[in-house]
Amino acid sequence: MSAWTKSLDAAGVREPGVRRDYDAQRRLVRRYRRTAYLAARLLLPRHLLPHVVAATALMHHGDNLLDTGPRPRREAAWAAWERQVREALRTGTSEDPLLRAFLHTLSARPRLRGTVETYLSTAAAELDFTGFATEADYQAYLDAYSLPAFLLVADLLGPGQEAEARAHRAACRTFIDGSQRLDFVNDLAEDLREGHVGIPAETLRRYALSVADLAAGTAGGALDALVADQAGAARASLLDARELPALTPAPGRRLVRALLDIELLTVDAVLARGAKVLHGSARPPLAGTLRVLARRG
Repeated sequence: MSAWTKSLDAAGVREPGVRRDYDAQRRLVRRYRRTAYLAARLLLPRHLLPHVVAATALMHHGDNLLDTGPRPRREAAWAAWERQVREALRTGTSEDPLLRAFLHTLSARPRLRGTVETYLSTAAAELDFTGFATEADYQAYLDAYSLPAFLLVADLLGPGQEAEARAHRAACRTFIDGSQRLDFVNDLAEDLREGHVGIPAETLRRYALSVADLAAGTAGGALDALVADQAGAARASLLDARELPALTPAPGRRLVRALLDIELLTVDAVLARGAKVLHGSARPPLAGTLRVLARRG
């Protein structure tokens, strides 16, 4: 019997059709972020793994709809998906395998309903993303989109008591500030191909840079300084989030520690790559990632 089959059993996923629904989401999540899936498989208790997979698949599918294609197509795709999700929440049924798997997870973790409804009410902010004028605009985006999307998974692992949940969510906010800032500097090449970047214009101006300079590849040494600034700010937020594992109940604690460690390894990789992020994203070294997983396992 495979580890995944044992995880489905432990999570109480018995009905063959629902097991197939979870299988489909596992394949999606493995393609999306193989390292994160491996960490979850190695570090989570078996009964939690299928639920984390289902929540991650929901987050990833929504992100794809909001990010892919011209705006009119994205708006229509998101509106249709939002209606489908809300109908599934209302009726408890769906023809979509992703939603069937997530509804089963919701039956085991009913407090996620509020998290999903908050996410649905704010996620369309991603449709408006064309870059940020100021740091305040970036922070507003975190609250409107990045944090609610992250909480789809984080709330699954978080504490149930309200006072503890508030402290946990505050630490999640600090973590996602570092993680999102890191993504924006690391994904400069990809974002430029789409005509915008996630680094605020006022920050670019501090280094006498513009989006046009970055797109033309004429940033010179200023880009090295910008990358160091943004990666350094990301590191500071991630280090400030080191209390997050302690605020996470024991079943999810090892995974949260590992993900935080891997983000810090990614900061080092981005700093080493410097201005070369214009030619592609940096990745943490495989050996270092494997050491993290072994240490936290």
